[in-house]
Formats: sequence, C-alpha cells, structure tokens
Amino acid sequence: MKTKRLGKLPSGVQDFEGLLDDGYLYVDKTEHIYNLLNNGKYFFLSRPRRFGKSLFLSTLKAFYEGKRELFEGLAIARHEDVTWEKHPVLYVDLNVGNYNSEEVLISKLNLFLSNWEKLYGKDETEVGLGDRFEGVIRRACEQTGKKAVILVDEYEKPLLEAIGKPKLQETFRDTLRGFYGVLKSMDAYIEFAMLTGVTKFGKLSVFSGLNNLKDISMAELFSDICGITEEELLSNFRKQIQQMAENNDMSYEECVGELREMYDGYLFHPKGVKVYNPYSLLNALGDYEFGKYWFETGTPTFLVKLLQNCDYHLERLANEVVTADIISAIDTDNPIPVIYQSGYLTIKDYDKRFKQYKLGFPNREVEEGFMKALIPFYLPEKHRNNTFDIARFVMDVEGGDTDQFIDRLRSLFADTPYELIRNLENHYQNILWLLFKLMGFYTHAEYHTSRGRIDLLVKTPLYIYVMEFKLDGTAEEAMAQINSKDYSLPFTAEGQTVVKIGMNFDSQTRNIGRWIVE
Repeated sequence: MKTKRLGKLPSGVQDFEGLLDDGYLYVDKTEHIYNLLNNGKYFFLSRPRRFGKSLFLSTLKAFYEGKRELFEGLAIARHEDVTWEKHPVLYVDLNVGNYNSEEVLISKLNLFLSNWEKLYGKDETEVGLGDRFEGVIRRACEQTGKKAVILVDEYEKPLLEAIGKPKLQETFRDTLRGFYGVLKSMDAYIEFAMLTGVTKFGKLSVFSGLNNLKDISMAELFSDICGITEEELLSNFRKQIQQMAENNDMSYEECVGELREMYDGYLFHPKGVKVYNPYSLLNALGDYEFGKYWFETGTPTFLVKLLQNCDYHLERLANEVVTADIISAIDTDNPIPVIYQSGYLTIKDYDKRFKQYKLGFPNREVEEGFMKALIPFYLPEKHRNNTFDIARFVMDVEGGDTDQFIDRLRSLFADTPYELIRNLENHYQNILWLLFKLMGFYTHAEYHTSRGRIDLLVKTPLYIYVMEFKLDGTAEEAMAQINSKDYSLPFTAEGQTVVKIGMNFDSQTRNIGRWIVE
C-alpha cells in the first residue's frame, strides 16, 4: 500500500514560534501558562527527556516576549485578565554539550552571559559568573522598565554526566549553586522564573537558599503540562491514526489500543491525567510504525550502574513500592527516585493511608527497552550479541525440554566473570528473570502464595514452570519446599502442564549444580 502523508507532525520541534510559522500541528498547552501565572513566581519542573519541556519553555519565552499574535485561538488568549507585556527573557539551555570538565560548563555559562552583556551592557567590576548574572538581570530590568524572566532548560545536565565522578560532580554543583543562587538575591528584578530538568538530582544543594522555588513535578494541576493525553491524541491526530491503522491492517480502535499499550501510561500524580510519551507517539504516527523511538535516542547507562551498585533485585522494577518521601528523594543511594524521574518507571497506584506509591513500567516500549538495556551489564560479554541462542532457549522452554534449557543456562553462568557477581543468589535470580522477561513470558520472581514465595514462576502457552533455588543447598531441599508448601497448587486449574524444578547453585563453581524435575 502506498503511504499517505497527512499534516506536519512536530516530532523533535522545540521552537514554539517556528512550529506555528512552519505549519506544524500544535497540541495546546497554553492553559498551563495561565495556571502558572496564578500560582507563583518561581517554578521547578522535572520530566523525562524528550517529553516536551523545551517546547513549553519556548512557549513561555514567546509569551513573555509579548508575541500575542502567536497565541490567537489558543487557550490562554481566552482569558481577559492576562496582561500581554514584553519582558526581557534570559534563556539558559544546558541540554547541548559534553560536560566532561569544569572548563566546559564555565565556557557554556560564559557564552550566555556574554550574549546578554552585548544587549544590556557589561560592568568590568563584575568578574564571577554570579556577579555578572546579577548585573545582567539588574540592567535588563532598568533598561526596559520591565522585570526579567529567567528560563533554564535541563538545569542538571552537567551533574548527570558526572555521575561516578564525585570530584567533578562537586565542582559542577558549586558552579551551578553560585549561578542559580542569583535568583534569590535578585528577586526584586525578576518577574518569573522556571527551571526544568530530567531529575531532581542535586536539587536541594544546587538551589540551597532558594526556598521559594515551587516544585510542580508531582502537582495534580500540572500533571499533563508535558506529554499528550488520550483526549488530545484523539482530537488532534484522528486522520493520522486512521492512516496508521490502514497501513498496519488494523481497525481504528485496534490502532488506538496498540498506541496506548506502547506509549501511554505516564502518571505524575495519582489523581492526574495519564499522558503518552510525545516523542515516541509523534514518530510512530509519522512513520506509521510501532517503533521504540524514545528508548533508541539514549541508553540509560548511569541508571543501570546505579542498580548494580545497589545490588538491586530486578524483578522489583515491575512492582516497586516507595513512600512519598522516597519518590522525591534528593541525593540518595536508592536508584528508584532517579529511575522514576527519568521516565523508566511511573505511578501505578497510591495508598493514601500509608502515603505509598506503587511504581511500574509505564508501557511496553519502556519495559522491553529497559530489559534489553540491562543485558550488557548482567550477561557475560561473549553472550551479549546473540551468542546465547535466545531462539533455541525459547523453543526449549516452550516445548517443555527442561534439561536442555537448564544446560543452556549452565553454559551461560559458566562464562560469568567473578567481578560481575556481588550477591550470588541475587545475581542468578536477576539473570533468570531478565532472560525469561526478554522472551515475553509471564515471569514473576518470588511469587507470593498463601504458604510462601516461589523463587521464579514462568508461564508459556503449554507449560507453567515453578522453580525453587537453593544456594549451597541441594536440589532435593528445593523440591521438598515446592511440595511441602504446595507451590504448584494455584496453577493446576489453568490448563497448562505444571513443571516443578528444584535447583541448587554452587558458590564455589558459581554455577547451577544439580536439578530435579517433577
């Protein structure tokens, strides 16, 4: 079928004025500008990468530059109490750059300051970055007669790139603290300020003293400030969805369902509105294909390193429970807050009584992408590039050839270098869970029954595997636990053949020892 192109989709477009001038479709988020105007002066917003933060800041920039003509027909134009005044806008974008040294960050900030000083003048007595920033803000206000607007995009990018380099990270933190701290001292000259980033990492120490910065990252009112709601999807992209459905031999409803499963599911407040990942959604509608667009734009290397450093049980990723304090934690060794803020986990449920959030993967794109990203860090190098025959392993598991797929696992574990292993039992369970998850089976590690916890449960169309492991124990002990606690009983009525596997791991050989199958 010949592909039809319907309208211009703004995938990757971050400039509000250019987007409108070039005839791209625009999902109207300007009502949130009105909400900001009525809720404070200094704001902080955390959202995952490529989620529309830059476009929203660009929209704010156009608003404060007084370009009313751009907003005709949009939500904010309907509010008669909005004052359309032109303010000097100081825009800081730290998204671009490889921050591998202090000099790179200082050079970047110096470039912004130099450009502003060309507009508003320079005082030679102002030497440091903070002093120069103060001078620019003051002169911009005095020369225009209007208070300045400060917009910062990706405020913490240097800090993220310095993870694992504590000295460099502390240097970046000191530099940014001195720069951002100006917002506190120049309050009388500032009309509005908004800072955005991927995470809240380092937020408290970087903004120390700036106690009037309002964090709207988990505010219900702003839950859909970035991203695309399903209502916005259906009202703005109906033609594109219909064409995508035709190109994939699907009904309109089936196409919406697949888009929802792949790209929806982000929730930033328990009572908020779920949103689609805009980058992936727009690329899918543009290509008419259900690709993994967002995940392919960057690998979460620093997040995986955090998981490994904490010796984290990977199966918890799909069902993590944290308190309200943890989910917004700052400068912590717990990897979950950063993984949540980066967009790899989202809110699934909330227990109001205990103030606990249940987290999980937002959608299939993120879940599958994250599983694949983990492979290089948990499997031996020789098995990373399909040397471990996934296809044959899948066929063995699906066909009930237990001895064969366990032999393949023994071959895999035999090549695992010692330095990859910290907690042996956790290491084995992580690899097993990861492999079965990648193969698309229903996989649950430490499955809870009324009488105990099954170490690993795997379901296929024909077989259900109930597995119990013993580190430096015996296969007989593992099987005895399965039988004594009737671990297989809950699954006998499901129609598949239930296979019980008792297995022991040997800490000396760092491999599977003996196993029993019933």
